[in-house]
Amino acid sequence: MPASPRTRRLVMLTKNSQNPAYAGARVGADRVAARFGCALTHAVPEKPDDVDAQHALLRAAHAERPDAVLIAPAHATRLNETLRAMQVDGIHILCFVSRPEAFEPTCFVGSDDRALARAIAHRLFDRLQGRGRVVSLEGHPDAITTAPRAEGFRTAAAERRDVSIVNARPGHYLRDGGHRGMRELLTAEARIDGVLAANDAMALGALDAMREAGRPLPIVGINATPEGVAAIKAGELLASAAFDAMQLACLGVEAALRAVGGERVPAEILLPVEVIDRANCGAWDLPYTERSLPDWSECVR
Repeated sequence: MPASPRTRRLVMLTKNSQNPAYAGARVGADRVAARFGCALTHAVPEKPDDVDAQHALLRAAHAERPDAVLIAPAHATRLNETLRAMQVDGIHILCFVSRPEAFEPTCFVGSDDRALARAIAHRLFDRLQGRGRVVSLEGHPDAITTAPRAEGFRTAAAERRDVSIVNARPGHYLRDGGHRGMRELLTAEARIDGVLAANDAMALGALDAMREAGRPLPIVGINATPEGVAAIKAGELLASAAFDAMQLACLGVEAALRAVGGERVPAEILLPVEVIDRANCGAWDLPYTERSLPDWSECVR
């Protein structure tokens, strides 16, 4: 990366302070910023996934005229006018986790949500020996990742003749949302053979509800958070798909610094699908402060 003539200023906007995956994203971004000597500030809505609050934070960032903004947008389109205005002012906009509609950032860093959900669903269906009544916990209605993950679950179920998703509840990607949604599903369904959760936080909340009800069920999540990996090791969570927000944020910060330095960066960086279970979770069994940072040359080819 070319040397910077001055300290680069970046602003990173995540969607909430309660989801452990975003905590990991902020930790990873700070680690990369420290490595390259840039000034990174964070902006997080007080209310989880509040689109208006994130928009206000984005407008405040615009007023500060940073060199680049890295954002996990809380809505597919409602931030676009401000994002475009920032681009006009020469501010690089990079998106991670969620790709907005009708807006082209300098770079998007993410994973294939449909493929992740399909892969983790098949891991659950294998455990059920290809048959069963399954329920799902879905994300926040405004979240860009919610619909493709739900579609991935449905696609996997359609590929198994004797598996059906019989009910679903929104869990808003939060632990208390997963707990509430699972309690409702346990009340609504006399028979449940397995649970698909669209992230680890909801899966952990669902596990709380199962313990309270005395109805343990096989369940899978997405994110491979440290808490999720601990549950996998304990035999409580069957598996998690590695939608690694920390690595996505790390690559987003480095892409931002490369773009600000005049280097061309890819329009898209996608991390591969990986399912984490008890057999391979060792590399993931670390806090975010100790996990390996991604190697640009390996992730960007």
